[in-house]
Amino acid sequence: MGVAAESADRRPARYGREVKTLAHARSEFAHKRSPWMIVAAIAIAAIWRATLGPPGWQDAVAVAASLVIYPFGEWAIHVYLLHMKPIKIRGRRIDPPAARSHRAHHGEPTDLSMILLEPKEVAQLLLLAVPVSVAIIGLVFWLVAGSVPLAPLLTAAITDYALILCYEWTHFLIHTAYRPRSGFYKSAWRNHRLHHFKNEHFWHGVTNNVSDRVLGTNPEQSTVRRSRTARTLDPGSAV
Repeated sequence: MGVAAESADRRPARYGREVKTLAHARSEFAHKRSPWMIVAAIAIAAIWRATLGPPGWQDAVAVAASLVIYPFGEWAIHVYLLHMKPIKIRGRRIDPPAARSHRAHHGEPTDLSMILLEPKEVAQLLLLAVPVSVAIIGLVFWLVAGSVPLAPLLTAAITDYALILCYEWTHFLIHTAYRPRSGFYKSAWRNHRLHHFKNEHFWHGVTNNVSDRVLGTNPEQSTVRRSRTARTLDPGSAV
């Protein structure tokens, strides 16, 4: 009986309600693919950065710039890509896979197999979205100092990768049965659940609500009507 129970405990959880402790959440998260892809990217970038000498003030500036840019990147991807409705181009219906996957996630928000990024999505973030953020920081360095040093740009990339890992972990944890204890996590937990179960047009930040506050999508929840399309995202017909 004990062996059977132990074997059952080792089965991957399917739904968030099965994961009730932080230790269980960590174990489930560690068995997913996306965290390890991101950790590998952080390790490679960190080793490369280490070959370029010790960090300096420019690295601190790069970290600060990444921390400022990231919340708005997270918000924009959520709003304009993940919530994108199908469109028609020359009579052909275009529905990005990321948007379809996100709709499925809204339909079954506790299904743990639909929460984390797919390998292709991780690659797109690491190899496309992060370079855009780093390029913006590089442009600022060029405008201010007339040069674009490689070392702080790598530091910016490492920071972005770490923030994406934080996003994956926070998003995963929110959809488990583990309840928040810290004030910071409680705020993220509350807002994301409002996004899923109250109204999908607000509360787009996952790791924080900075962008929602700045961009006007963080209203007092009592003033917002409950949406009938929070679970479907109402893809409608391609236009």
